[in-house]
Amino acid sequence: MRALDVAVQTKTRDPILAPVGTFTSQVKVADLRVTGGRILSVAIDADVELSAALIEPVGSSVTLHYDLIENQGGHYPEASFRVRDTPHTRAANDLACASRDIALTAGGGRAGIEALIAEAEARFSYGHPEKRFTDEKDAVPYLSCGLTEGPCVDINTYLVASLRSAGYDAAYFYGYFFPKERDGMTDDGHCWVVTRNSDEILEWDIAHHIKAGLGPTRASLNPRPGERVAVTHSMGHRYNIAGRQIDIKILGEPLQIPASGQPIDVSLTAHLSRVAPKQPRKIEGE
Repeated sequence: MRALDVAVQTKTRDPILAPVGTFTSQVKVADLRVTGGRILSVAIDADVELSAALIEPVGSSVTLHYDLIENQGGHYPEASFRVRDTPHTRAANDLACASRDIALTAGGGRAGIEALIAEAEARFSYGHPEKRFTDEKDAVPYLSCGLTEGPCVDINTYLVASLRSAGYDAAYFYGYFFPKERDGMTDDGHCWVVTRNSDEILEWDIAHHIKAGLGPTRASLNPRPGERVAVTHSMGHRYNIAGRQIDIKILGEPLQIPASGQPIDVSLTAHLSRVAPKQPRKIEGE
């Protein structure tokens, strides 16, 4: 067994909402435990078959301990491929039409997927702009020319909308990538895309190809040397917390939930260990 530990630095004493975990064809989150906080409740988003833990901090730092096991079944959750109509997954009409044309021209099948991957890659430069290309939009817009600056979240939002509008099964996963040179440590999240076509499962990471200058994107789970662990999937999460509906694009990294207003980002450091550490003492009330 291995462990993913996510240390969260809280900005307020507001409760933290954190993903309970998911699985991929490689790794499954078997359990979530907490130190420095108390689990108040667990909420479920039935549409994506995911759960979130509401955690009360007891200090300035809370650590999430995810126990990881090998997924011997070797498959991805069916819910991750489920098509849902949300602003984060809905392709604008011109994007849908262009995506279908691109896939058809390429000959469909895997060739169509590869053509849409190449098209998405051609539309982005890697970066973190203040304004996202999807801001204030009710559908994912078509980027017909030029380069749009965006991080992995934006690139893969565009890619999933494009693939699904062309009739392909596509899933969006979010978790943590641990570069080989950082020896099992990272301080932010990462996302990638999985496609399924005629039972062929392929993983794609356009952002890493662009950022590392690896050339045209090819199917690979880790095009950059390192390891990754998914803690959630899909976009457009909705959780009911203490009678309040919380809508989030994706609950990947933990968020603090104030009594009113939008969720608050937190600072974190994630560590992936080779062997699970000794289990922390559970706080009464977990």
